[in-house]
This record gives sequence, C-alpha cells and structure tokens, in this order.
Amino acid sequence: MDNYSGSGTATDQTTKKLHLKHVAKSFGGRKVVDVEDLTLGCCGIEGLIGPNGAGKTTLMSIITHGLKSDSGEVFYYPNNCEMEISNKRLDEIARLGIVKTNQIIQDFASLTIMDSLLLSLSTPKYERFYKIFSEGDLRKEAEGEIEEYLDYFHFENPEGYATSSGEKKLLDIIRCLLLKPKFLLMDEPTAGLPEDQTRKVMDLMMKKTSEEDLSILIVEHDLDVILEVSESVHFMAEGKVLFQGSPAEIRDHKTVVEKYLGSSHV
Repeated sequence: MDNYSGSGTATDQTTKKLHLKHVAKSFGGRKVVDVEDLTLGCCGIEGLIGPNGAGKTTLMSIITHGLKSDSGEVFYYPNNCEMEISNKRLDEIARLGIVKTNQIIQDFASLTIMDSLLLSLSTPKYERFYKIFSEGDLRKEAEGEIEEYLDYFHFENPEGYATSSGEKKLLDIIRCLLLKPKFLLMDEPTAGLPEDQTRKVMDLMMKKTSEEDLSILIVEHDLDVILEVSESVHFMAEGKVLFQGSPAEIRDHKTVVEKYLGSSHV
C-alpha cells in the first residue's frame, strides 16, 4: 500500500461523492487539519481512523460546514456534476444530502421519541417545537418508517421519551437516516452502545449502502467495527490523511500498527 494519493480502485473518479483540496484548519496556531487531496464516497462504507487529536472530527465538521476551514475547497458530486460547497451554510449542505451524526449526544428532553424524530423532518417554516403538529401530512407519511426503525432497535418505550444515552444515540442516527442522505458522516456512532445494538447499527448501514445511493464515512474507536464493515480505510495523524487502503492493508501497514493499532490487531 502506498502513501495516500487519492487514486486507485477505492477512489474511482466516476463514483466519488466528495473531493477535498488543500483544506486546512488551525486553532491557536496549531494546524489540526492539513489535507492536500482527499476523495471520499467511492464505495459504500469508508473508515477514518487515527489517534486522538488527529483531526478526524474537525475534518468531518469542515465537510458539513459546522466549522469553516481556513483555506481549501470541498466539492460535492450529485449526479456526477461538480458543485463547490465550501461556502454553503450547514443547513444548505444538509439539504443537498450531506448529513452528520453527533459525537456528543444531543436530544430534546421535552419531546417524545416520535416528536423528536418528526422535528428532524419538518420544513423550515415549521421547525419549531409548537409547530411540528401542524404538518399532519408529514406526520402521517413518516410515522410508518419511524415505527420500523423503532421496532428494529427495540426501544423500551417507543411512545414515550428516550431515557438512556444509548437510545439518544440511536435517535440521532435515525434522524439522519430519515433525511435520506446521499453521504452520511458518522462520528463514533456506536460509542456507549451494547454489542447487540452496535451490530444492528452496522448491519443497517451495510444494508443501506448496498440497496441505496448512500456512501458512509465512519469515525469509530472500536477498530474491530471499522475493519469489519469498511471497504476502504483512511488513516489520519497530525491533521494529515497519510494512508488509504483495504482493512487488510491497513492492518498490515507497519506505521499504522506501530502508531495506532497495536499488536492485538495484527
């Protein structure tokens, strides 16, 4: 496996969803993201791994414009047409189909599970707690799909409120899926979930990418999960994407093993 170059089977230019060029971000004089050339979305599921502080979450936030980069360009390719999204607002990017789950659990304690999910689907003029009930057609259309997700994950009280951190994490994932994304960024999606729910999340992601026009980039500290579900894995350290390859190639790469994986993953 060579140093990362943005070329090869895993970066087929005809299927890419995103392309980052010369993207950089610094905090307090320290450059936390320094990506020269990165192509994403060329396969169903890609992993993004690296040590703490490598810049993984910052990179994801730059893509969705949760953070503005200091320099560089981000291009999106809907229907193989190039579109620069570097200066678009976060909500505009989401409406284009680029959506990100939250690393830190966020939820509305005053909303039931159903109403919390319906809020994510509300059109902008109804995007207020007291107005979501005005969209009767939306509620009717979405309830069936929502109930399928709630049954799949076996929520303890689907008619009530999310009480555990695990259920709130799952709600965040479901909210993103309800938006029918084309490119989904998942930041530690299974952190804090029990093993059976982790398996369900990953099984669902693999099913979605095989059946729908969806590409997924996952940051996950559970390396067994990343190496099992990803078709391609990017290794990031000190703000740079240093290597890219199959899970087997990443596992066998001397530098990645020494600096990150450890002997247990060899």
